[in-house]
Amino acid sequence: MEETKTLGLKDVISVSVGLVVATSCLVSLGQGAGEIGTMFIVSMVIACLFNMITLASISELNALMPNTTGGLAQYTLAAVGPVPTIVLMVGGYLLSNILSSGVEASIFSYAMGEIIPLHINNFFYSAIITVLLMVLNLRGVDMFAKLQDATAYLLLGSMLIMGIIGAVKGGTGAVVNQPAYYNVSFKNVTAMTATAFWLFIGAEYAIPISKNVKNAKKNVPLGMFIGLGILCFVQSMMVLGFHNYTSWNDLMNSPAPHMLYGYALLGKPGRYWMAGVAALALISTQNSTVQGLSSICQGMAKMDMLPHVFARTNKKNVPWFGVVFVSALILLFAYISNDSSDAISFLILVGSVFWMFSYIFAHIDVLVFRKRFPKAPRSFKVPGGIVLPILGIIGTSYMILNISTDPVERNKIWMITGITFAVLFLYAVLWIKFKMKIPVWKSIPIHKVLAMESPMYYYVRHRKIIPSQGSSVPVSKKSEESTLPSTTSGSSEEE
Repeated sequence: MEETKTLGLKDVISVSVGLVVATSCLVSLGQGAGEIGTMFIVSMVIACLFNMITLASISELNALMPNTTGGLAQYTLAAVGPVPTIVLMVGGYLLSNILSSGVEASIFSYAMGEIIPLHINNFFYSAIITVLLMVLNLRGVDMFAKLQDATAYLLLGSMLIMGIIGAVKGGTGAVVNQPAYYNVSFKNVTAMTATAFWLFIGAEYAIPISKNVKNAKKNVPLGMFIGLGILCFVQSMMVLGFHNYTSWNDLMNSPAPHMLYGYALLGKPGRYWMAGVAALALISTQNSTVQGLSSICQGMAKMDMLPHVFARTNKKNVPWFGVVFVSALILLFAYISNDSSDAISFLILVGSVFWMFSYIFAHIDVLVFRKRFPKAPRSFKVPGGIVLPILGIIGTSYMILNISTDPVERNKIWMITGITFAVLFLYAVLWIKFKMKIPVWKSIPIHKVLAMESPMYYYVRHRKIIPSQGSSVPVSKKSEESTLPSTTSGSSEEE
């Protein structure tokens, strides 16, 4: 029986911005603006456009394989096989998201420790928020939507108001007399897109909830695009506010530039206001992470790529183990990075690189499916043929190569990324060969990946009632294409 569609366009927008707007983004926003001034807005627009290209590719993948709980994991499994799927999803999504949410909690707890003079460890604040959000997420999608709508829109509204006040010089603090931009060159502006990219990462978290969205064919891609556009505008206003009330040098070197700006703009009330924004950012980010990653883990468990306990649901149809597991790891990373601004900044950049690699493979998946199934119906298709996916691959690769302006830090990030992917690669090969027992280097037909959504799939396969994937009868491209779900109303993708 078809699930009730309970979410609309505004919910998609709130989810798509929920993970993007975060305290770490406010930190990156301040540091990027401190590097080149208001010209950072140009870097932001470029990064936003590249992220929109990525969302377009993910939307096409969702149109070809709709209602998949594992999202990018299932697309990549069907396109290029299980090894890249496990490496990218564990490293590019699970690890980077949990890591970033952990440092978000650490940033929040540091801010709370600064404004609330209690003699307790700052980690206490992280623990309270994490446990509260875990309980709320276990209540189900309806509770999630209500919480997400409230926090996302309050957060965006607060940032917009603070930005406008600063941009029109309406604050109570002293206006700073400084140039609008400096250190400006084509190379510097394009290099700063790597910093700006973090400001827009995560909007695709609307994809796992698409099965609960009314008119998902239209509302999911539209909501994600609108969400990024809103974010770019709001953050641009913040940069203009920074120019009028904070020294570029102070902004660049501050571990909490949003708190610095709030105090410079409105004094103590502004500081408390920005602390409230930080709280909303943490709630929005962590809520999106817990809900989204538990759904992705559920999808991967259905594919036998994670232990099946991740696929189990409670009475609210929530993958409860995934919610608890992700929340616990967030607390672990929050504890590790507690009160360490250097660790927070570095871990954000590492997580960004992991995420960028997963985005590159989203474009690769589109190119593979375009070649393999050129006439399969799609309710959404990236315009311009293969030009935009290829441009997305090139642009994202450029950002990885310029992830930091400090050569020493950049080399450390590349080293950690390389070691992590090497370990995950070894794990993936061993898991696939000895646990999943399927061909290591062979993609799985789309109809089988879609069949994995059925709750009976794991039950049947593990009781050997049907052959394993590795020993199944080969399916021709033509016959597989005929099994793809119809995602259009009698219209071809070739319209």
